[in-house]
Amino acid sequence: MLPTLPQFGVFLLLATGSYGLVFLIRAWAQRQHILDIPNQRSSHSAPTPRGGGLAVVILTLVVVLIYSISGGGWKHSLVYILSGIVIAFLGWRDDVTSLSARFRITIQSLVALTVILVMGYFESVTIPLFGELRLGLVGIPITLLWIVGLTNAYNFMDGIDGIGGGTAFAAALGWMLLSRSGLPNDLAFWIALTVAASSLGFLGHNWPPARIFMGDVCSTFLGFTFAVLPLLSASSGGDPLMMGTCILWAFIMDAGITFIRRGLKGERVFSAHRTHVYQKLVISGFAHAPISLLYILLTFTGVALALAWTQQAPAAPALIIIGLPLLWVVIALYTARRSHAQKD
Repeated sequence: MLPTLPQFGVFLLLATGSYGLVFLIRAWAQRQHILDIPNQRSSHSAPTPRGGGLAVVILTLVVVLIYSISGGGWKHSLVYILSGIVIAFLGWRDDVTSLSARFRITIQSLVALTVILVMGYFESVTIPLFGELRLGLVGIPITLLWIVGLTNAYNFMDGIDGIGGGTAFAAALGWMLLSRSGLPNDLAFWIALTVAASSLGFLGHNWPPARIFMGDVCSTFLGFTFAVLPLLSASSGGDPLMMGTCILWAFIMDAGITFIRRGLKGERVFSAHRTHVYQKLVISGFAHAPISLLYILLTFTGVALALAWTQQAPAAPALIIIGLPLLWVVIALYTARRSHAQKD
């Protein structure tokens, strides 16, 4: 079910409002010298204002507040608003004065536990081609890991112009459609609509060459939001968790595999580095725009397969569980080959 004409009007209003708000934040960040200073591990070469994603955070929380006041239900809305404020504030403090990874993870874990207490946890997960797997109480640590992991994974992946905002736009559009068809939920719909619209407005300033960066204030908030959306849509079935994974599969693959690989090597997994696939593509000579477009298209691919699975398309399960990993292997091998060729 597609959005109605009034909902489309709200979308345009939010996108325009986001563009204007980011413009104001950009001017303020420049005056306050809230700048991202490039270093040897950066993907940019000039000091650039950061924190522009604050517009996405503000508009999303305001819309959810209006939704709850208008009778949409306060319980889940309130915990999302309060948790979102904590996650965004933590990210903002990290933007201004770097916080330790241990402190960030501790606060994020407490927020995740609060969300689980109010919204519940994933009691099962449906794996394409294999069927439903009952999780029981094991679902609690899995849900905790999902929320904290995706919150940080999104932050890890927001490293070049347009990739964080563009992926958020694509993923949120997917959740808009899912929350009106296969996984109906009004709160999830309005969160997704606002994230999609405000991310589009933000991209007006962040598309390469970026005039302002998203900042941890928004990248962590977006990761948290995309982790909570499946919880809002969960009932007795486990499909929402798989849907959330499918939609953000490219970010999850890149961040997850890189995290595991660095951990096995004994590296400090939360320290800055340039070993994500998207970073290697930059180092090998690709501009930011085509790389960001690649990840946006990969996200739309995940969205299309998630929607196809909800419609019980015969080929969807195999394409999700086999096709997407194989596609990532091709991308990773191409990236590695290109990197080696450059070194030679």
